[in-house]
Amino acid sequence: MARDPSLRAVGWARSLPLSSTVKTARNWTREHLAALGWDRTAPDLVDAVVLTVSEMVTNAHVHAHSDAQLILTWDEECLHVTVHDASPYVPEPRRPDDEALGGRGLLLIGALADEWETRPCPRGKDVTACFRPRPSDRPT
Repeated sequence: MARDPSLRAVGWARSLPLSSTVKTARNWTREHLAALGWDRTAPDLVDAVVLTVSEMVTNAHVHAHSDAQLILTWDEECLHVTVHDASPYVPEPRRPDDEALGGRGLLLIGALADEWETRPCPRGKDVTACFRPRPSDRPT
């Protein structure tokens, strides 16, 4: 995708009810990253984004017991991946027990994304991760 000076941002949104699968979120995300050309230019980054989406949507469904609203926004510098859920409780990274099957999601998001944050909202919270492709990864 050639850099268009008039383009400020492009974005997509998807509602993922509790009855939907995380696979639906992963496939939907992968399709939109392919539309940006990242499947060809930055396949490792695509995998990192898709894994992050999987963790964030799983957290919304399992821990918040909520539908998830998944929003992808590309502003030509950063891909913002946001998941909104209805829980007012902001997640906190925890030190997982070596024997525990879970508890590593936020650590994983922190390792994959360039930055991430949580923000309380009037009807729940947003968790947003930012991914900045290297110049060599960007489509021409």
